[in-house]
Amino acid sequence: MSLSILARSLLAATLLSGTASLPVHAQTTPPPQGSPASAVDPRIGTGGAGHTYPGATVPFGMIQLSPDTAMTDFHHAYAWAAGYQYDDPTIMGFSHTHFSGAGHSDLGDVLVMPIAGDVRLEPGDAAVPESGYRSRFRHTTEVETPGYYAVTLDDYKIRAELSASRRVGWHRYTFPKGKPAHLLLDLRPSIYDYPGKVLWARLHVAADGMVSGCRTTRGWAPGRTLCFAMRFSKPMTERTLYNRETKVAYRGFGGPGNHPVDHEAQNGRELEGVFDFGRLKEPLLVKTSISPVSEENAVANLDSEGQGWDFDAQQNTALGAWNKALSVIDMQGTPDQRTQFYTALYHVMLAPTLSMDANGDFTGPDYQRHRADGFEFYSTWSMWDVYRAQQPLLAILRPDMSSHFIRSLIASQQTSPFGLLPVWAYQGLETWCMIGYHAVPVIADAYLAGVRGFDADAALKGMIRSATYGPYGDLTDYMKIGYVPIDKEPEGASKTLEYAYDDWALARMARAMGKTDVARTFEKRSDNWRKVWDPETRFMRARTSSGAFHTPFTPAAAAYGSDYTEGNAWQYSWYVPQNIPGLIKVLGGREKFTARIDELFDTKVDPAIFKNVEDISGLIGWYAHGNEPDHHVAYLYDYAGAPWKTQQRLTQIMQTQYALRPDGLAGNDDLGQMSAWYLFTAMGFYPVAPASQEYAIGRPFVSRATMHLGNGHDFTVTADNLDDAHPYVGKMTLNGQPLSTPFLHQQDVLAGGELHFVMQAQPPA
Repeated sequence: MSLSILARSLLAATLLSGTASLPVHAQTTPPPQGSPASAVDPRIGTGGAGHTYPGATVPFGMIQLSPDTAMTDFHHAYAWAAGYQYDDPTIMGFSHTHFSGAGHSDLGDVLVMPIAGDVRLEPGDAAVPESGYRSRFRHTTEVETPGYYAVTLDDYKIRAELSASRRVGWHRYTFPKGKPAHLLLDLRPSIYDYPGKVLWARLHVAADGMVSGCRTTRGWAPGRTLCFAMRFSKPMTERTLYNRETKVAYRGFGGPGNHPVDHEAQNGRELEGVFDFGRLKEPLLVKTSISPVSEENAVANLDSEGQGWDFDAQQNTALGAWNKALSVIDMQGTPDQRTQFYTALYHVMLAPTLSMDANGDFTGPDYQRHRADGFEFYSTWSMWDVYRAQQPLLAILRPDMSSHFIRSLIASQQTSPFGLLPVWAYQGLETWCMIGYHAVPVIADAYLAGVRGFDADAALKGMIRSATYGPYGDLTDYMKIGYVPIDKEPEGASKTLEYAYDDWALARMARAMGKTDVARTFEKRSDNWRKVWDPETRFMRARTSSGAFHTPFTPAAAAYGSDYTEGNAWQYSWYVPQNIPGLIKVLGGREKFTARIDELFDTKVDPAIFKNVEDISGLIGWYAHGNEPDHHVAYLYDYAGAPWKTQQRLTQIMQTQYALRPDGLAGNDDLGQMSAWYLFTAMGFYPVAPASQEYAIGRPFVSRATMHLGNGHDFTVTADNLDDAHPYVGKMTLNGQPLSTPFLHQQDVLAGGELHFVMQAQPPA
C-alpha cells in the first residue's frame, strides 16, 4: 500500500519547515503504511464549517486533548465551536474537552499553556504578538495522527506533544535550553464564553505536587461541573495560585497566605495557576485526568489510567486502539479515497463519549451521582443528527458499543427529573437543544438490527414516556389534534414531521416485541405528517390551533424559531421517510415527484438568503447538505423508479461537499453524521428510514470495501469499471444473484455476502 496522503504531507512539511532542528525525542513515528490509521487526517473539517478538532483522543474517549486557537464570546463563537480554526495564527492553549462537529458548543475545560521565560497571565490579542500567553505557530510544524498531536509554539520555541487514554490526557513539552519552564493553568476561559460563565472553581496543590480542582459553569448544560487531577514528571520549584476576580460584592475572610505564592488552594470564579520547573534538561511530562462527578474520582481516574511516564508507549497504545477501531472496514482505493474514507470513519467514532469514572460513577440529568452496573455510561448525544446514519452504522459495525449506548440512554431516562430520554445531552446533562425524541429511532434501529444486552422492556417504556410527555415540545396538542400548532410552539411544521417519524420507529420496535396495542397507537400517530401537508402549495406547512395554515407563507423563508427547524419549506417537505410512497402520491405520482426533486436541486439560489441561519450550508439549489434534514433526499429517486437520478445526485454531492482540505466538510460534522453519510454513500447504500431494516442503493465510490460486522460476518461491496467516466450502475448482484430493485434488506447485509456493481458511462436505457 502506498504512503498515505497524510504521511506524505507530514514528511513534506518536515522537510520544508526545517523541523530537524527540533529535539530528536520530539519527533513522532507515523502509523505503519497501509494501516487504517495511516490514512486518517484529523485536519479535515478544522478550517470551515466542519467544526472538528485536530487533537488527541481515543475511540469514544472522555478526553479530547486539543489546541484552542480562540475562545471567543458566544455571540461570535460559531466558527470556534471546536476551539480550533485552521486559519488562526496563534494557539492560546490546550484544553481537555471538545465536541467534534457541533453546531453549538461549550467545553474547553482545563486549559494549559507551556511557557518559556516570562509569564503573562492574560491570553492577549492574536493580532498583537507577545501581548499575552498565547503563541504563534505554523502548520508546517503540526503533526496530527489518531491519538497524537504535536506543534511547535514559535514564541516560546517549545515543542508540544499530546496523546490520550480514555480518561487521561498526556502531554510532553520540550523547552528550549536555558529558559525557565512554566505551565500555566487557566480555569477562566471556555468555548462559547461570556462574562460570568464560570460560576465557581477551586484549585488545590497537594503536598506531593499533584494539582486538582473543579469548575462549575453556566453554559449549554447549566450548572455543569467538571473536576480534574494533574501530575508532573518533574518537581515544581515554585507555584502561584491566583484568584483574578476583582468585582466581588462580598469576599468573606481570606485563608492562610498573604500572597499568591503562599497559597496551597484557591476558590473563586477567575482562577489561574502558574507552576514553575526551573531550567529543564529533559522534557516535562504532564498527565491530566477528568471526572464529571468529583475531584476524588478525578484523582482515582489518574491513578487508574495514568501509570508511569512513558509518553511514547501511551501514544502507541492510542494508535493501536485506533487501528483496531478503524479495522472494522477494509477499504481499497486511491490514497485520496483512503484518506477521506478513514477520516470519516475516525470522525464517526469520536462520539458519544465515555462519561463515567473508573469506579462506575456518572452524573445523571438530575445532577446526582449514580453508578453504572455492568455497563459503561456514555453521553454527548446530538440525537437530531446521529439517528440518521451515524448510530445505524455503529449498530451493525459495533453492536457491543451500541448496547452500552442504549443502556446509557435508559439510565439517563430513569434518572431524568422528567423521565425523558436524552435530546442533546453531554456529560450526562440535558441541554434541550433541537427537536424530536430521536433517541427512539436510535434504540429501535439497533434493536431491529439485532443489538441486545439491554432491557428492551425498560427501553420501550422510556420511549413511550418520551413520546407522550405533554409539556415537551407541545406534545399535548400533537396528541390531541395531530399536529403542533405554530401559535403555541415554534417550528411546528418540523416538530410534527419529526414526531411522526419517531412514532413510526417506536411502533416498529413495539411490533417486533409483540406489543401490538402499542404498535397500533403509534402507527396511527406516524400518519400525522398528512396534517401539515398543504395540497394547494404542495409544501409541508405549519398550522395554527384553528386548523388554518400559518400565513404569510414563503417557501424560501428560513429563520430560527420559524415554522421550520434550521430549514425552510423546500428543505423540510421531504421529511416522511416512514411513508415515501404516501409522499409520492400526494405530490402527484412518480413523474411529478422526481420533477419536484429536480427542482429542489436545480433552482438557482443565492446563499445570502440564509445569512442569518448559520447552520444551513452546502447548498445545491435548495438542497442543503451541510445540515441534516435533506440527507436522505438524493435517495428518494429510487422510490420513484429513477435510481439513475439518485446516482447523478450522489456524484454531484460527493464531488462538491467533501474534500481533502481543512475546509473539506460543507457543514458541521455533527458528531459524525456528515461523515457517516459519506461512508454509507461511498459503499453504495444508505438508511433512508432507520428502523425500516432497509437500505436504498445509490452507487459506490470505492472499488472494494469489506465491513467486518459485529456479528462475525463480513459484507463486501465491490465495483467493476469504477471511475469518473462510469458514474452509473449498469448491473447489481447480491451473492451472485441479480438485484432488480435499488433496495437492500438489512438482514442480507447482516448475513454477510457480496454486493457487486458493474458501472457504465450512461444511465440504463
